[in-house]
Amino acid sequence: MSILLFTLIVLIGAFLAGLLGSLTGLGGGVIIIPLLTLGLGVDIHYAIGASIISVIATSSGSAAAYVKEGITNIRIGMFLEVATTASAIVGVVIASYIKADYIVVIFGFILLFSAVMMLKKKIDHSNNEKTSILANYFKLNGSYPTEGKIQQYAVHRVVGGFSMMFLAGILSGLLGIGSGALKVIGMDNIMKIPFKVSTTTSNFMIGVTAAASALVYLHKGQINPAIAMPVTIGVILGATLGAKILIRTKTDKLKVVFAIVVTILALQMIYKGLTGTI
Repeated sequence: MSILLFTLIVLIGAFLAGLLGSLTGLGGGVIIIPLLTLGLGVDIHYAIGASIISVIATSSGSAAAYVKEGITNIRIGMFLEVATTASAIVGVVIASYIKADYIVVIFGFILLFSAVMMLKKKIDHSNNEKTSILANYFKLNGSYPTEGKIQQYAVHRVVGGFSMMFLAGILSGLLGIGSGALKVIGMDNIMKIPFKVSTTTSNFMIGVTAAASALVYLHKGQINPAIAMPVTIGVILGATLGAKILIRTKTDKLKVVFAIVVTILALQMIYKGLTGTI
């Protein structure tokens, strides 16, 4: 395969990954890494390196818009980033000592988990009656604009949410994905933060978490510009278009289709990882 053809395939694939990832909320990494490893035979470590760079780019762009709208809780994001950035570096170190086949299997199971979370009904939490002592101490409670008014919310179980961020960071560094699903679980299900706030704050955090692990992958020489550049450009273009479509389109049916596709990719990656044929 020529370099030009390879770049074109990666660019188109990354565009579709960014588009679908934006519409479904999973991000482009869940498609990019299977595309590069299963479809084009790229080493898993270089696929992860390219995915991390695209995660930084897309997160930085969309996070700025959410911060401007006043939905993102920057204080919560910076507090939880202490856990995610430190553990992301741990994840990269772990990746250096385990076989690529094992990484592929772990990635497959995370894909399955992401597919399930995508279809799970979201519950919006706005319980202002009680809050955590730590939330008060660190001033994590906040508000966000919704339906023409300002909605106050309280933060709960800070320690549990902080602990979940350690796991999310490790998987982010190990697999080159944003681990948005785990971050949202930590904030939405454990800390009881409203879903809009948890998803936008997660997006704000993802870029910083990815940047920490990207430095290590760059030092190890596992970020190849020939792969990372078309991946990043394609994902940004696809995610931008997806954000515009999302405003005018219901994506419930698309999420079901995408969950099926992700499940198939996950099972294939698990099989190839277990059999050592990747």
